[in-house]
Amino acid sequence: MTETARVDMETIVSLSKRRGFVFQSSDIYGGLSSCWDYGPLGVELKRNIREAWWKAMVHERDDIVGLDSSILMHPQVWVASGHVGEFADPLVDCKVCRQRFRADDLAGDRCPSCAGELTEPRMFNLMFKTFMGPVEEEAAVVYLRPETAQGIFVNFQNVLNTTRKKLPFGIAQTGKSFRNEITTGNFVFRSREFEQMEMEFFVKPGSDEEWFEYWVRQRFEWYVNLGIKREHLRLRPHAQDELAHYAKGCYDIEYLFPMGWCELEGIANRGDFDLVQHVKHSGKELSYFDDETQQRFMPYIIEPSAGVDRSFLAFLLDAYEEEALEKEKRVVLRFHPALAPVKVAVLPLSRNEKLVPVAKKVHSLIRGGFVTQYDDSQSIGRRYRRQDEAGTPFCVTIDFQTLDDHEVTIRDRDSLKQVRLPIGMLPAFLEAKLGGESFEILP
Repeated sequence: MTETARVDMETIVSLSKRRGFVFQSSDIYGGLSSCWDYGPLGVELKRNIREAWWKAMVHERDDIVGLDSSILMHPQVWVASGHVGEFADPLVDCKVCRQRFRADDLAGDRCPSCAGELTEPRMFNLMFKTFMGPVEEEAAVVYLRPETAQGIFVNFQNVLNTTRKKLPFGIAQTGKSFRNEITTGNFVFRSREFEQMEMEFFVKPGSDEEWFEYWVRQRFEWYVNLGIKREHLRLRPHAQDELAHYAKGCYDIEYLFPMGWCELEGIANRGDFDLVQHVKHSGKELSYFDDETQQRFMPYIIEPSAGVDRSFLAFLLDAYEEEALEKEKRVVLRFHPALAPVKVAVLPLSRNEKLVPVAKKVHSLIRGGFVTQYDDSQSIGRRYRRQDEAGTPFCVTIDFQTLDDHEVTIRDRDSLKQVRLPIGMLPAFLEAKLGGESFEILP
């Protein structure tokens, strides 16, 4: 664990399994390496991250539209993009223990596991290959996409024609991608099946540097606004010798993971490489005609590219806190309300036959507007702790006093303060608080 990281990865992995955030894929068969299943809480957190990204990138802007392209694409797409020829890592094998490693991950020329002799490096393409149709032959080869970006590039004219957007404008997409990584690990940080949130922003050449800096700032602040501490993030410009072959420039937004500073999101100035390549290989026109200048040109592209799974891990790590209370330790996930998997929990003080109908009524009142859990098992203290571990911002308790005054007790996850409120005011209170607004309780 790094000197300033607050929690180690083992703690987060244990919490994830115990509380239903993430499970090992195919666990009852011994698992499948670096493949993960998102449980009931995890799938909600992941969905909330995607929706927060979509809201910021598409719904709150007039210059970006959405797309959902196919995972399987014409194989020539990947020839044009350079993935067939260039998307490879150097691979070595140990002649003794037969383990495989990325050559650029090794410090010496001996096997890190058994000190055996290694083979000469050979290039290993990272794309998963499959076959379309009943015959497994070279003519039927297709690939599982290693990124979502190419689906945007090949649809550039389709989107332009149907939306009549003017430059600058963007196309956003989220979806699964697949890379046959040689080296995986660090939980969901690097896996062979992952989900991306990518946006390609098309601009006039000459304005690309300004837009590049704009999107670097925008994307950095998105994480801060959703609760990640600023001191746990940093910007790292790519050196000239590490830039992708197509890129004019690139910044990584890095997060302080337990294994150190690692990439959370990349923002690249891709120039006009992608559209030029697809014109060259498809023979189709992908340029842009400017009505004002009466000029036709190839747009430049600024690409913010984030991983849902890495964002998931960063938000989970940053939310985790352990507090020493009088008699016990409290584990709490301080998620931003927009990301919290469960927004509110309804907790009757007990399973008393007089309390349960009222509690069910309260549950029905608010569940249509908020993701809500109903929990009536074990002591109220233990139920509070369960909701703290799940990151639930508010707990609503129905007690015997509720039967007389028709009020409920609302407990705040972060401050632990409690306030009583008439049942009828509950939806408006929760909507205001979960939206970050103030709410005045009138007498």
